[in-house]
This record gives sequence, C-alpha cells and structure tokens, in this order.
Amino acid sequence: MIKQVVSACLAIAASSIAAEARPSRNLQAPECNVTMPCDFSYAQPRRGRAQRPSLQAYGATQMSVANAGYTATTISVSGERVIGGRPAGCPSSFCGCGAALHVFGHVVPELNLASNWLRFPRAAPAPGMVAARRGHVFVLEQSLGGDMWMAYDANSGGHATRMHARSLRGYTIVNPRG
Repeated sequence: MIKQVVSACLAIAASSIAAEARPSRNLQAPECNVTMPCDFSYAQPRRGRAQRPSLQAYGATQMSVANAGYTATTISVSGERVIGGRPAGCPSSFCGCGAALHVFGHVVPELNLASNWLRFPRAAPAPGMVAARRGHVFVLEQSLGGDMWMAYDANSGGHATRMHARSLRGYTIVNPRG
C-alpha cells in the first residue's frame, strides 16, 4: 500500500514538473533599450540604463547639419542635441519614417519599418549612408573616429529626434541612393 502511495506521489510530482516545462522566450531584443527603442508592437519591460562611454576623447569638434532641409543647427560632439520630435505624417515608431524624411525629403511608407532599409545595397560607412538593423535605423552624418559617428537619429528615445554620437556596432550600413 505504501509503495503504491509513494509511486502515485512521484508520478504526480513528475507530471506537474513536465507540465511546467515550456520553451523560454525572451521577447525583447538584447540591443533594445531606452536610448535604442525597437519598433515592436508589444510593450517592452524597462531595463536599467547602461553607462555610455565618454565622448570627451573626441574633443569639442563642431559641425553644421541641415535639420531635414529646414534650418541649420550647430552640434557639439561633447553633447547630444534634441532637434525635434515625431515628424508629421509618421507613425509612433518613427525611426524609419524620420530617416526617409531626412534622406529623401518625403515619407516613404515602405521604409517606416526599420528592417526594410536592409533591402538597400550594402556600403562602407560614409556621410549620407544609413545604419540599419531590425528595430532601428539612423543616418550617418560625420565620422568621429573608429566606429563612432555623429548621427541623425529619429526616435532615439523619449519620442525625440537627436543628433548625437552613435556606435555602428550591430548595424548594417546601406546606401539608400544605390
């Protein structure tokens, strides 16, 4: 009798453990965070903000950039500048739309999805080229040395468009005019 009860208890325990076994899914891409939002349609849990490397090593270089063809803005490498919010006519995940406005001067609906930028031919990093990956895209403006570039970055966090230093790590460089 005791042998049957123990066997039944072990069978119940084993079946309950097997019922809980399911594949683990991490729905958040590891490269997504507050400063690098992704264009997924589901809400993402917040994570701690990683420390950014200091830009002091690049000096106090300045450059003049046309803000989507409207006004000129002077940018200091030692700090980022918010140059706008979500452009009119762009969806709430607007990095692709903002990049299209900056590069082509008008909204290209197919390019609202960041991964569609990967259809352009590959290129070497240069001003006017676009850094793209699934989930985010930005336009290269000026090399800061190594893999750091001053970038026009629509939807770069907090629903803002910024000119700031960005690393090219994890991105594919494409030529949108090629």
